[in-house]
Amino acid sequence: MTDPQADRVVALEEWKERWQENRIGFHQLHVHEMLKNNINNVLAGRTGVRFFFPLCGKAVDMKWLADMGHSVVGVEISEKGIKQFFEENNLTYSEEPVPAIPGAKVYKSSEKNISLYQCDLYSFSSSIEGRFGAIWDRGSLVAINPKDREKYATLMMSLMDKECRYLLLTFLYNPELYKGPPFFVPNEQVHSLFGDSCDIELLQSVDGLTEKHRGWGLDYLTENAHLIRPKSN
Repeated sequence: MTDPQADRVVALEEWKERWQENRIGFHQLHVHEMLKNNINNVLAGRTGVRFFFPLCGKAVDMKWLADMGHSVVGVEISEKGIKQFFEENNLTYSEEPVPAIPGAKVYKSSEKNISLYQCDLYSFSSSIEGRFGAIWDRGSLVAINPKDREKYATLMMSLMDKECRYLLLTFLYNPELYKGPPFFVPNEQVHSLFGDSCDIELLQSVDGLTEKHRGWGLDYLTENAHLIRPKSN
């Protein structure tokens, strides 16, 4: 079956417009249940883990992890989303340019170990902030343009340290019925993207269908949580 979403493109400007117009139905007011349910698998007994949040938005999960003593680095194209994160969580922050990424800014919390980069995700690299011990990908792989998935996976793997545990959320539904985003990402594609250099485990699979999704025309929606770890040499 050819993927009916394969050629779908959402420009960065469209994401910025969504934030400006407050069309951010993807934002959740509470810490994601799949993160809470699987946090022990991600931490694996470690403390002070450095978490990377691709396309972080203003996810409350970032403060939740920082409150537990972990550090967070996020990347988000919307300056409004980043500022709202700090303001809504009553965190003071500083703002400075990022010399290595023209036009980019980094916003840093004064109270918590949280740094959010306002830039195109593909401008970010391990040369900016090193590698990470964990990645929480709640709505990033499912939001990027499907044609960019290999480039995206390469970036994520380049940001993983050898102990990294990458928790990835994907959606299964009939892509003939809804054009996305969030996009349909089959388990087979997760394995084709990451399987050569990483071990992949399906930690949790839940029925995620809500009235909102029925409104999109969907008759089923499954949320899958995958744990991705670099293969030990």
